[in-house]
Amino acid sequence: MFELVPPELLWLVAIAFIAGLVDAAVGGGGLVQLPGLFTVLPQHTPAMLFGTNKFSSMFGTAAAAFRYARNVRFPWRPVLFAAGTAFVFSFAGATAVSLLPKDAVRPLVLVLLVAMLGYTLWKKDFGALHRPREIGRRELVTALAIGAVIGFYDGFFGPGTGSFLIFLFVRFFGLDFLRASAASKVVNLATNVAAISFFVPTGNILWLFALPMAAANIIGSVVGTRLALRGGTPFIRKLFVGLVVVLVARMGWDTFAG
Repeated sequence: MFELVPPELLWLVAIAFIAGLVDAAVGGGGLVQLPGLFTVLPQHTPAMLFGTNKFSSMFGTAAAAFRYARNVRFPWRPVLFAAGTAFVFSFAGATAVSLLPKDAVRPLVLVLLVAMLGYTLWKKDFGALHRPREIGRRELVTALAIGAVIGFYDGFFGPGTGSFLIFLFVRFFGLDFLRASAASKVVNLATNVAAISFFVPTGNILWLFALPMAAANIIGSVVGTRLALRGGTPFIRKLFVGLVVVLVARMGWDTFAG
């Protein structure tokens, strides 16, 4: 029976599990899964690999969002506002891929990541305390802007989307890292659904790999969410800092050595 299973599938299922675990806790699953797809299936087009990645990660993100929503309380109104604009602008970002050079964006993203890391390390209590702000018109406008910017970025480029969302929810809404991570999953789910709405009709998904990877991503997501809920904000803060360091290293390498 196992002789009929492509060896690439076993690798990708393992990669999808790890990606789901990491992404559920603090985001950044694409850092694991997308390079894995490009390494294991180099013969396929980038569009096919991006579509397969988004399909798989969408289910893991949905599982994480569902579990967080059941166990963590966070302000739904600004999160849903951000998710709405993120969905729309993710389409715009995907369209802009063919119009703008990604190499021009990479240095700016690197600067933003370094600034975000420095701010988090400098303010020792950043994201450590849950001090939610009153949600008024100003906060809802901020949520719409966050969704638009991050949605466009995710559709166009992608790396670090979850980290940016967590940082912005802590900075502008006073959430701690646990609640910010939960809120980010809802917005990330919207951008993933937007991407899938493009990739499925255009036939850019490798179903043989995408379906088992989606199942593995869900299982990894359940494990990652459980670890995050058990470890709480201190655990997620450490993972967040570690993930941003990895992002800075990767983006720095791509910028200066690529």
